[in-house]
Amino acid sequence: MKGARQASLFLDMLAAERGASKNTLDAYRRDLDDYLGFLNEAGVEPDNASAATIRGFMASLEERGLKATSAARRLSAVRQFHKFLYVEGYAPADPTAAVSAPKRGRALPKVLSVDQVDRLLQVAHEGVARSEAPPAERLRAARMACLLELLYATGLRVSELVSLPRSAAKTRDRFLMVRGKGAKERLVPLTDAARDAARVYLALLEEQGKAVGPWLFPADSESGYLTRQAFARDLKAVAAGAGLRADKISPHVLRHAFASHLLQNGADLRVVQELLGHSDISTTQIYTHVLDERLKSMVRDLHPLSSGEG
Repeated sequence: MKGARQASLFLDMLAAERGASKNTLDAYRRDLDDYLGFLNEAGVEPDNASAATIRGFMASLEERGLKATSAARRLSAVRQFHKFLYVEGYAPADPTAAVSAPKRGRALPKVLSVDQVDRLLQVAHEGVARSEAPPAERLRAARMACLLELLYATGLRVSELVSLPRSAAKTRDRFLMVRGKGAKERLVPLTDAARDAARVYLALLEEQGKAVGPWLFPADSESGYLTRQAFARDLKAVAAGAGLRADKISPHVLRHAFASHLLQNGADLRVVQELLGHSDISTTQIYTHVLDERLKSMVRDLHPLSSGEG
């Protein structure tokens, strides 16, 4: 079949001119074999395929249940193949030019329940309460309790949280001024629990002579403060102690919980947008999915026509 020969020429070009690795070539070969199989069934050669042919192939991928990301990768291979055929003079046109990639659905954030967050906080605080534990262990537990309380109280980005100055633990205000993306400043709320956890942690930090430098969470790292990776690793250990799956927990998931639980309790979307530091409200709207079930049950229970009367 002519298409198979043309595909071989294309793969040879990738290897010779672009230095494609064996794994890359194998991936392209698999994608093109699939495409050529579709063309063969349709009785079409690559050099006379049309935009409608390409759309038909994309529709076949959807029917087979391929994820949008996989379908987009396959279309990318087909695009490059047809561009090669056109540029090298094997085909009169590039039929993929008028075909857009499949839309990738925006991933919904993982959401923790209020009860799950409570269990995480409880486990973290239990570590601080163990007076018989070695000082370093108690300090580590106090740091985690402080991180979790602050994160759940403020919804800070992880990078904003780990780089807080030590003065954040000494404030008497019920809010923090945070410098976020683009050096924009915003106010975030502080709960009594977060302020208490910060004071306990800071006291232990100073008691053990570890309060060095300007940071609330000092560490032996390039930045001088706790890395996101170290926080995420320690958090998974706390999650295990709380009986939660490690793959369901990350610092970012606590930020999601902050936003989702506020919305569940009736907070205005614009207020949550301000607290999270989102420049575009569409970014915040991803959290509104948590209200779906609550709204459905409210309509079912409270709507005057839901019982079929009237």
